[in-house]
Amino acid sequence: MIPYLHVPSLKLGPLTIEPFGIFVALGILFAARLLTRQAEREGLDANALQDYAPWGVGVGVVVGHLFHLFAYHPEELSKSPFQILKVWDGLSSFGGLIGGILAAVFFFRARKLRFRDYADAFALAVAPGWAVARLGCFAVHDHPGLRTDFFLAVAFPGGPRHDLGMYDAAFLFAVSGVLWGLHNAGKLRGKLLPLLSLLYAFGRFSFDFLRATDLSYVDARYFGLTPAQYGCFGLVAFGIYGLVKWQAPAQKAAPAVPPGGSVQPQVR
Repeated sequence: MIPYLHVPSLKLGPLTIEPFGIFVALGILFAARLLTRQAEREGLDANALQDYAPWGVGVGVVVGHLFHLFAYHPEELSKSPFQILKVWDGLSSFGGLIGGILAAVFFFRARKLRFRDYADAFALAVAPGWAVARLGCFAVHDHPGLRTDFFLAVAFPGGPRHDLGMYDAAFLFAVSGVLWGLHNAGKLRGKLLPLLSLLYAFGRFSFDFLRATDLSYVDARYFGLTPAQYGCFGLVAFGIYGLVKWQAPAQKAAPAVPPGGSVQPQVR
């Protein structure tokens, strides 16, 4: 059994930094770094991705908060009409994903860039970055599961339970390994993002059946399923479509290097 270790908040004068926020920030920075480096390796415009990052994060946070309020915990709306504006108070990772997707759709269309060319880079960056962010959920144990005697149970106060933050992080790290292994082997070029969608949908749909139902603050269910489980149907549809319809992007020819020389940068 895993001990229940709650990472304390960090006090910096009048500021209080929560461990969840630290891990989320680290996950975003890690994903952004991987994304731009992978785009550069593939000869894509990394500057466009740097411009997209604040939009993706900003819209993701706003939509993630709204998804948390209206889909998971609508009862919080009765606290105050200003609860909608408190984007730091409750965040759904699945809602954040939806927000990031919406931002990407509009951003890449406005820049006249084909998102599909960047899809592999997004898959290789988002999966490990999301895994790091999910460690924040495990640090504060905000996704308690059902009571269990499973050997990976966490010793929550009141009895051992599944910890969905830990499960999700471990699963995303494993998926990241699969994606990078396929990438390094040159397999499924141009289809890693649809594959990520399918794999994560399978894991998330399964894990959500383990979420607690006997506590005072639990996720809303609609006909027995959580909002994220309904979202998984969309991920499956996208994953199947992408694996069937998407073609590998044309590989860019590497610049020729003269014997004993080096490639000179082009000035534009």
